[in-house]
Amino acid sequence: MFARLWDRFTSNLDGTLVLLAVVVLTLGLFTLYSASYDNPGRFNAQFANIAVAFVAMWLAAQIPPQTLMRFAVPIFAVGLALLLAVALFGEVVNGARRWLQVGVVRFQPSEMMKIAMPLMLAWYFQRREGGLKVGDYVVAVVLLGVPTLLIARQPDLGTALLVLAGGFYVIFLAGLSWRLIVPVVVVAVAGMVALIAFEPQLCQPDVTWPGLKTYQKARVCTMLDPASDPLGRGFHIIQSTIAVGSGGFLGKGWLEGTQAHLEFIPERSTDFIFAVFSEEFGLLGNLVLLALYFALIGRGLMIAAGAPTLFARLLAGAITLTLFTYAFVNMGMVSGMLPVVGVPLPLVSYGGTALVTLFLGLGILMSCHRHRKLIQT
Repeated sequence: MFARLWDRFTSNLDGTLVLLAVVVLTLGLFTLYSASYDNPGRFNAQFANIAVAFVAMWLAAQIPPQTLMRFAVPIFAVGLALLLAVALFGEVVNGARRWLQVGVVRFQPSEMMKIAMPLMLAWYFQRREGGLKVGDYVVAVVLLGVPTLLIARQPDLGTALLVLAGGFYVIFLAGLSWRLIVPVVVVAVAGMVALIAFEPQLCQPDVTWPGLKTYQKARVCTMLDPASDPLGRGFHIIQSTIAVGSGGFLGKGWLEGTQAHLEFIPERSTDFIFAVFSEEFGLLGNLVLLALYFALIGRGLMIAAGAPTLFARLLAGAITLTLFTYAFVNMGMVSGMLPVVGVPLPLVSYGGTALVTLFLGLGILMSCHRHRKLIQT
């Protein structure tokens, strides 16, 4: 009887995804234990976060994609309304208006858009399957742009970037022409080259950058030249890159990271936990972690490729590639190749909201895979 109950409980779960997620979580717990030596409560709290995340994953895996498609528009509408409520009535914490207080509960509605955005756009393109026109892509860009701008204005560039990436992946996978993508890439590369070439002039204090706040400009300039303010804005990047490099090939050993334990690494249990991992487990540990991420992404893309409907393919593909964006941006900012934007290392960093969002995505992937035969019939 127990075996039948277990089979029924796990029937919609994908063993490969669960196994890979558990292995990455285990590495994350070892790293978090070392990183939060002065705050053991975080390590203990992470177990509660993981339990909630697994429940969210299991529930999402039970919902067929066709049911998700029916609720895509209401979920997106509620998420957009909550973002507008944040802009009008949200609480300001550390200079950012990101939170809503409802009774005794305080939450961050922007996290909801990480799932709501690909849901909405996948539904939109499913409705227009077989007859896509340029105007359809314009509407999709508007649907993506409005919540992204609302999140960026909070300001929360990290979440805005992830929402933008998730929406873009849906639009790209829906058939966006390379003729439209290549010019944007060329302009972006030219802009980055110009920024690097003219960094001394553009990063002067009296030069303002349109659309960016002063601290956001400072983050980009610090990334380009952290040595310009080694004891100020550049201190954290310098120390994190020292930690990444000092691990060598095999690392200094678990609990032996000096940069972390001497408190040189900022936010070492959240955004900069990759620096702790690199210092203690070295290049070999990084390669293992990268292999696990690539295996997760590869499994997700296989599920997307085998999905029987356009909605399921777009949704599964966008969720999978968003996981890649999480890892790429976090590792890039910790190693000094990208500006610091507050993106956690997936399944490793401490935190409940991002972990639950990621596991919801894994649950949706499992739903797309396990319900494919039902959809085909």
